[in-house]
Amino acid sequence: QVQLVESGGGLVQPGGSLRLSCAASGYIYGIKPMGWFRQPPGKERELVAAIPSVGMTNYADSVKGRFTISRDVGKNTVYLQMNSLNPEDTAVYYCNIRIGGNDYWGQGTQVTVSS
Repeated sequence: QVQLVESGGGLVQPGGSLRLSCAASGYIYGIKPMGWFRQPPGKERELVAAIPSVGMTNYADSVKGRFTISRDVGKNTVYLQMNSLNPEDTAVYYCNIRIGGNDYWGQGTQVTVSS
């Protein structure tokens, strides 16, 4: 079993910042690809940022230069630093980890950008 627990969402004004965290636990051996997805109201879930086992991080065009994904290998935790937030970033944000071809998801954390 693999569990992902997200935290750090909330309400923020336009131009503000938030930092999301995702702690992974369970049968995880080695460094696995992880990522952040989001689902805006009434829309499909979309990739926001990904950090592979090795290699470079990857970002959606809409967040490049504003969001940064990082990980703490020792804590099995991935972070998403979100700066210069705008109302279009409002969504439920989900953490993902891929193990052996299987995708595991967190419960999601709401991010609302509004004045």
